[in-house]
Amino acid sequence: MGNSKYLDSLSAEEYAGLTKKLWTIQNHKCFICGEDIDLDLNPTNIDHIKPLVNGGKDDETNFALAHENCNKSKQDADLEVARAIARLSKIIKDAEEKHETPSLKHVLAANDGSLLDFSYKNENEKLVYAFSKTGDDTVRTADIFLDKLSGEKTAFIQVPLQYLYHDEIINPRGINSSIGLLIKEFHKGNPQLHISLARLDGDRIMIFDGQHKAVAQIMLGTKALLVRLFLNTDVDRMIETNTTAGSKLKQIAFDKSIVRQLHDTLYAERIKKYQLDHNLAEDCFSFSEANLVDHFKGERGNIRTYIINSQKNLVTKNADNKLQSYINFEGRGSELPLSYSTFEKTLLSRFINAKTILSTSLDYRADEGLNPRVLEKEQLIQLCNILAEELLIGRYSAEVGTYRIENKVAEGKDKDITDDHLAAYRIFKEEIMYNWIQYIELLIKNFFSLTGELYDDQNLFQIKFPDQLWTNIRSFIRNLRDLPLWKDRTMASTVFGGKQVYEYWSTAFRTGKTPDGTLVLSKPINVVEMIKE
Repeated sequence: MGNSKYLDSLSAEEYAGLTKKLWTIQNHKCFICGEDIDLDLNPTNIDHIKPLVNGGKDDETNFALAHENCNKSKQDADLEVARAIARLSKIIKDAEEKHETPSLKHVLAANDGSLLDFSYKNENEKLVYAFSKTGDDTVRTADIFLDKLSGEKTAFIQVPLQYLYHDEIINPRGINSSIGLLIKEFHKGNPQLHISLARLDGDRIMIFDGQHKAVAQIMLGTKALLVRLFLNTDVDRMIETNTTAGSKLKQIAFDKSIVRQLHDTLYAERIKKYQLDHNLAEDCFSFSEANLVDHFKGERGNIRTYIINSQKNLVTKNADNKLQSYINFEGRGSELPLSYSTFEKTLLSRFINAKTILSTSLDYRADEGLNPRVLEKEQLIQLCNILAEELLIGRYSAEVGTYRIENKVAEGKDKDITDDHLAAYRIFKEEIMYNWIQYIELLIKNFFSLTGELYDDQNLFQIKFPDQLWTNIRSFIRNLRDLPLWKDRTMASTVFGGKQVYEYWSTAFRTGKTPDGTLVLSKPINVVEMIKE
């Protein structure tokens, strides 16, 4: 605004008149967030839609009205881009409030997508189709190309959003903050270098790759997307291809949690195949994990991985897992305190043994509530919920986030950082969490040893925990939370000033001092003392 000669030339009365005029043109809505503006209650700003530096005009045709807060916090100088990013942020927030991972599915739903079935036929190696359900009766044709190596047949077509769906089977990836950059690129008019890939699933067109680029275009107002449509896809093979691309081949930035979810899908497919090969009913689970490994001899290593990763995914993505809302599944974020990588390396890998393949049937003691895999899943979720309830809910603020927390504290710029927020941030640092999780393991083993109960020290959560053990675990977490060092701001530039190795905090917990002799605890951590109320 300060660079506008036009606005600077207006009197207060003229400025108010322009504000009222824009408010009327915009139907009383903020240009950026789309919410109502109350001129009596909401401070507003007039700003250029297209910045002057990008060739925008300094006149009324290039002005828009926005909430003052929206204009101050906008994520781009161009208001069109800022509006697109703000709309996307709202879609993401709405999904997260439902405890769902935001994805292309939610963006399509918010933009009248995923409503209609696709009408088509194959004539002489041509795809013949129409979008009549949108009122367009034009019959179109597209060449069908054969990839001789894979045998896949594909066609390139422009598809209205109403006919597009997100493929959560082949690629369940969510969306992340990198889309803001894509939105800016597309808004500049830069071309799309990789079009979205989709497959026919009956009469539906399912996008399974290129979701981020698809979202960016949709948020900028695109009503139809160009896709490469796979016509005869083997879903099982495509899942395998997609997983390999993201893990072994490292072709795409594939989050570990997504690999787990894909392996979960592959595990389910192998179970169905085993049932089919042995003429078993769909609800018959009288066979074991070991039987599956033996049956699929050519991929024993893969089956073992699918089993373990399926269990990890069932814990992580369960709707009852309150910790899920605090886990960042999309790489480097600055809002949530716990990265999926840390969660996987500390809690999941410690308590779900990658070497354990059960020889009991999949439905063993299920009717008693004592099935080992079900117990393991449910009890790990219960542990996650204790962590969320005692350390995060009502204590950690996503708005404050994690960005430069220790720097802000060290510089005295920490007015909005509460003690509880600071404690939660520090407790969930990978090198710290890795060490206190070990004390929970010790606590569980000590409990069973003292009560004289037999336990499998490699698979602790496959045994039902008594109520008293859960009480002990919660007491430990509370006492851990209340240790003074987490709220000590004088340690911001020293003890907490950078990432430490695991051994650093192992020494601190065992001795009360860091390896360089800094006193951080009045006494070493003792499990017996830490479970007292």
